Amino acid sequence: MIETALQAKPCWPEHDWEALASAAVAAAVAATPHGELAAIDAIVEVAIRLTDDAEVRALNRDYRHKDKPTNVLSFPMVPPDLIDSLANTDDGEILLGDIVLAHETCTREAAERAVPVEAHATHLIVHGTLHLLGYDHMRDDEAEAMESLEREIMAALGLHDPYEPVEE
Repeated sequence: MIETALQAKPCWPEHDWEALASAAVAAAVAATPHGELAAIDAIVEVAIRLTDDAEVRALNRDYRHKDKPTNVLSFPMVPPDLIDSLANTDDGEILLGDIVLAHETCTREAAERAVPVEAHATHLIVHGTLHLLGYDHMRDDEAEAMESLEREIMAALGLHDPYEPVEE
């Protein structure tokens, strides 16, 4: 079973972020070969923190050595080569990892794309969840595969194509 644990700073607007995060994580997991994680007896938890640019900047500096805010950070707790074995675990609870979103960056990017901040946050949670599942975009082929999957997931959720070019 997939569960999300969400914390939101007051800078994020009033919204049912818990439901949004749960739907985004569930859709991302289901669209991958790891979809069986939703049906195992153990609880597979994804922790999501909606915070501000200052906190994300500090995390980005401390963990990635990039002293600037970014839209989303993912902190996987399970090595990618062990994710398949989670379906056979008898542990009661597994922390898949943490996803952290930066409010000001997310809001600015949503405005630039002319999409609601909730839709953009959904995309970033989908993106972060895929990182927790071992997906990456360092090489061109990885980026193409990950972006294609993100497009499919967002379409399944009835939302925008996050990689459609922005008209100026």
